[in-house]
Formats: sequence, structure tokens, C-alpha cells
Amino acid sequence: MFIFTTALATAQATVFIPEGSTDTVRMVKAETGETIKRITGLEAVHGLSGSSGVPYLIAGSYAESDRASVAEIVQPEGVSEDEHAVHHAQPTEGPIGPTDAGISILSVLDAASGEILRRIEVPGAVHHTAVSPDGRFAVATHPSGDGISVIDMTTFKLTAFVATGSMPNYAAFGSTPDVVYVSNTGNGTISEVDLGRGIVRRNMVAGSAPEHLVINADKGILYAVDADEGNVMELLLNDGSVPRSFAIGGELHGMDLSDDRMSLYVAGRGEDKIAAVTLSTGDVTTAPLSPEPYHLTTIPGTGTFYVSSRAESKVWIIDEATLTPVGDFSIEGEGHQIVAVQ
Repeated sequence: MFIFTTALATAQATVFIPEGSTDTVRMVKAETGETIKRITGLEAVHGLSGSSGVPYLIAGSYAESDRASVAEIVQPEGVSEDEHAVHHAQPTEGPIGPTDAGISILSVLDAASGEILRRIEVPGAVHHTAVSPDGRFAVATHPSGDGISVIDMTTFKLTAFVATGSMPNYAAFGSTPDVVYVSNTGNGTISEVDLGRGIVRRNMVAGSAPEHLVINADKGILYAVDADEGNVMELLLNDGSVPRSFAIGGELHGMDLSDDRMSLYVAGRGEDKIAAVTLSTGDVTTAPLSPEPYHLTTIPGTGTFYVSSRAESKVWIIDEATLTPVGDFSIEGEGHQIVAVQ
């Protein structure tokens, strides 16, 4: 049951929540969590991303089909058979990416309506996605394929597969729209990928198993969750050094920065807590939240962030100043990579 207090300021934002095993994305009003609509036909959707001012979202499926069965993919409602065939046409120069990988689907959504506009075949199950600040590129991580797919958003085509490292997990853009950073959980590195050239420029050592990332583009600082170690690392993008590491404790998962980039919020799944890091001092404050806080996304202009639960089908609305819930609402399935769109 939804609970709401007047502590939330009114915001003109919509939040999209992938619901994993129910094959849906839920659109909700940011200030209340009230459902606007549910987008169906997105099998095993886990990764979901967008960028401010970009009219599209990219949803990734964690399910795979073998290449022979791709023609059976259901076409979106309102799309003609000819258009559907074009969207799923195989490239004439042969497949891009590992030839032994199955096929997964990236869906292009209208950020205003949630309508499915395109489906793009990519090699292997998609974990997370990211969209460049200028809307030109989208990327999807493939943990089983040790690389990322690169999508040209002007043509909605897969243009490259870039091998990054063992078990790529998360991707995040900084201030340069053709450069993306990818955490490789399997070998403890973060890759800096030049999307225009389709190459890895460098790899930075980052703890034992980096997962979720967030970047302060203005300061050139990347924050990476070393999930199993219970730490968040601060990396300087100019030289890859790690000047600080924040000990949160327990297994960690999602994180995000506050609007003013002065605080970092982290979901402590293993110890049923959330944490706030005051970045000017490095001080860490925690508060209990149960069960299993999972994905976390700041909601711009509200002084709140959303946190999903991995153990229950619910999302909390958390006040940034007090780290206490000011609301919660039920979803279906599991709440994965949450996106707020203004």
C-alpha cells in the first residue's frame, strides 16, 4: 500500500522502473509513485537508461534466443510487418560481436509516452545500458560476452561490439559524449571506451569486482561500487588514481549522486541499510532499510531518491536529508535499473 507525506516537493518528473521477470516497465509519477502506465512486451528487462533532454530510453533484455529463432520475435503493436522486418534485418556484412552468442533485444522507448519504437538485436544477454549525454550513442553490457554493444542512435543500428574485459557490468558517460566507462567485474578493472573508434583506450584497476558506476562529469571523478568488499572507490579520470575509498560495509548494489553532487547515496543490500557519503569530508552516515535495498536512483528536483527492494516487489521514496522513507509503493517483479526523466 502506498504511503505518502507532504515532505516531498512537487516535481515534474516521470520515473521508469524495469520489473524484470514480469516483462514490463512501470511508469510512475515521481512525487507520489502513482502508476501512469505499464509498458509490456519487454522480456526479462533489466537494463534501462536515458539522458537529460534525449527523447529515447534504451531497455535491455537479460533473456537470450538462439539466432535461428530470432524471426519469431513479436513485433511491437502499431508497427507494420515490413517495418518489423527492417528492424530485425541482419547486417549484410555478417553478425557483429561473438558469433557463438545468442540474440538479446534492446528496445528503444519514447521517453514521453513509453511507446516501444524500435527493437535492435544484440549479441548476448544485456545487463545494464547507458545513453550518451548528446543522445548519439547507446551501449549495453554483456557479462557473458566480455564486451559491450554500441548503438548509433541516429540510425538505431548496432555498429560495434567492443571487448572490454571479464564480465562487464555497468556503463556510465562523463562529459565527453563519445567516451563511456565500463566496469569489468570479473577482472577488477574499468575500461575507458572510445565509441567513435570502437576501441578501449585504457583500463584502470578498480578494486576486486567493480559493479555500479556514477560520474561527476564537472570534476572528472568516477565512483565505483566494489560490491562484495563493501566499499565505494573514488577514481580520478585524468590518471585513474584512487585518492579515496569509502567503507560502507556489507554487500553493496546501486548508488547515485545528489543534484548538487555533494553527496553520494548507496544501497547496502547485504546489511539492510542505505548510506550517504558527504563528499567534502568523506563522512559516511547510514540508516536501516529492509529488506535488501537494491537499485537506487536520485529523483531530480525533489530532494529524494528511489530504492527498490530485491526481496520484495516494492520501491521506497527516501528523503535525502534524513535517509528515512517518506513513501513507498508496490511494483511487480523486481525493480532493476531505475530512470528518472524530466
